[in-house]
Amino acid sequence: MKSYLEIQVPLRYDATWFQELRTVCQHIPVKWQTGYYHITMAFLDETPEKMDLRPILDRHLTTLAAPTVTFDKLDAFTAHSGMHIIHLTATDVSEDFLSAIERIRTDLKTAGCQIESDFRLHVTLGRVKDANVDVSTIQKLIQTVHLPMSCFTLTDVDYREFRGKVLYNVTLQG
Repeated sequence: MKSYLEIQVPLRYDATWFQELRTVCQHIPVKWQTGYYHITMAFLDETPEKMDLRPILDRHLTTLAAPTVTFDKLDAFTAHSGMHIIHLTATDVSEDFLSAIERIRTDLKTAGCQIESDFRLHVTLGRVKDANVDVSTIQKLIQTVHLPMSCFTLTDVDYREFRGKVLYNVTLQG
């Protein structure tokens, strides 16, 4: 089963900077993310059949302090599939938070979960599947957007089936 561990980010689709981003990219075929934003802490390509990951998640997440992240950069990258991802990210992230994510990923792998993708702290805003669009073109466009620094304390973590139901939820404490 494909699944993922995410931490929700309370962005607003109608935020001025997001509207500006969509406007500068209007001539590119972007499928915009609407109404639901998160950082994928771990994407599990496969989990051992009938394995309950809650004990691993509990061990890490019940003691993890809610991270405060200041998002200050728009960027784009090309995923393994060839699709371009337009995203929001942070240039300065707490080492404690990054270390916690790596410990979780390591324990999930040790338990037999397959995690192919590396961790990249980003919030997906849009996806471009058109192979004729170059990622550098997207990057040039999005550099023109005025992005105010946005600081969020992230508290809601879900483990869910890929395109499916929530299997585990925890609220991180400050």
